[in-house]
Amino acid sequence: METNRQKKVAKLIQKDLADVLREDAQRGLLSVIISVTKVKVTPDLNEAKAYLSIFPNEKKEEIFEGIKLNAHQIKHNLSQKTKHQIRKMPGLTFYIDDSLDYIEEIDEALKGDENPIEHPEILSKKRKK
Repeated sequence: METNRQKKVAKLIQKDLADVLREDAQRGLLSVIISVTKVKVTPDLNEAKAYLSIFPNEKKEEIFEGIKLNAHQIKHNLSQKTKHQIRKMPGLTFYIDDSLDYIEEIDEALKGDENPIEHPEILSKKRKK
């Protein structure tokens, strides 16, 4: 269960990290959209996991590798933004949030021949215990 302090720090990091990444993308003249979908902070506020959604998908891996390589600079820029609100900036770990890809796959499956609602025979038979 997250404490109120964890939630506040996570929300602050999410907002300011999105600003930092947007500014970096504009500076690098990249035509990409990077969203910070979620931030989770440990109870001791020493580590933060940031989940990113990157569009377009073709550039996702390349951009994510660049973010991981520049994590130290991103953390520094973020700490400059939040220095009056957070005493010590947590360590940042980045992850790709692929939930939008998953939703898209489900949507495509429902539109195509693999629709389990229209063709229930494609569903595997579950055994009841």
